[in-house]
Amino acid sequence: MKIIAIEPLGLSPQEWHESEAWLLEAGHQLIVYPDRKEDKPTLMQRMKGAEVLLVSNIRLTKEILSQAPALKFINVAFTGIDHIDGDYCRAHGVAIANAAGYATTAVAELAVGLMLNLYRQIIPLDAAIRQGYDRQGFSGRQLRGKTAGIIGTGATGCATAKLLQAFGCRIVAWSRTEKQFVKEQGINYVSLRELLQQSDIISIHTPLTEYTFHLLGKEELALCRPSALIINTARGNIIDNVALANALHEKQLGGAAIDVFEQEPPLPATHPLLHAPNCIVVPHIGYATHEAFRHRMDIVLGNLRSWLALHGKAPAI
Repeated sequence: MKIIAIEPLGLSPQEWHESEAWLLEAGHQLIVYPDRKEDKPTLMQRMKGAEVLLVSNIRLTKEILSQAPALKFINVAFTGIDHIDGDYCRAHGVAIANAAGYATTAVAELAVGLMLNLYRQIIPLDAAIRQGYDRQGFSGRQLRGKTAGIIGTGATGCATAKLLQAFGCRIVAWSRTEKQFVKEQGINYVSLRELLQQSDIISIHTPLTEYTFHLLGKEELALCRPSALIINTARGNIIDNVALANALHEKQLGGAAIDVFEQEPPLPATHPLLHAPNCIVVPHIGYATHEAFRHRMDIVLGNLRSWLALHGKAPAI
């Protein structure tokens, strides 16, 4: 089968070489493109002839997918699959697998790191001392004793909650599905309204669906404490970012840290969060660690082996 990785997926050529041996032994063709391109003409060219496609979070529309009529399987090296045209895949019998859980620890650690950065103002104070200033009377805040609201109690939300409990935070949570094992970890489920009203820190970890699109808008943000922090390492469209920027300008919130946006960075210079006060923005790095990429590839290759075996095309282990 012709297997095409339309991007390097964070692996070096040597790592790819080590991973591809069993595919070649089974008579499959593997093509790995050495860079990431997201423009339609390049994607269409790279996908031609693909029967199996390996991709992370590059958006694949119906128009792009139609250029690979032989496509049978999309192996997504990412947790979410909302960037793939699911209707097209269902209509054309294209199977999709994802790499759930590969970046759970990485994203949880980033979420907590962003909280610490906002409370201790590490970034602006680094700039201040380089310009010859001292702390100028600045006094930060601690995580211990704070109430942290976790929106979404999947693997990443629970991992973030566990880290925050170690810091001494009280945890409340909201999720469309409540889980008994989460309650047994000392986490109390509350309504979304109660979470927003009670929390010193609000950390978002829910998937993006038709129900969670702009889950936090102007009205919801108005329920938050004026000192509250908003952390989003999930999906950009879960928050109305225009409303978030306005709330920060109007000091309705204490700060925000955002890793995900309506589109993948680079962002337009006019994006509202780039000009909002006390707002840390980073270019979607939650999943991007060496350890997560290696774990991701193990999952991706496992998914590929399972799919090939299902169709009688995998080598013996």
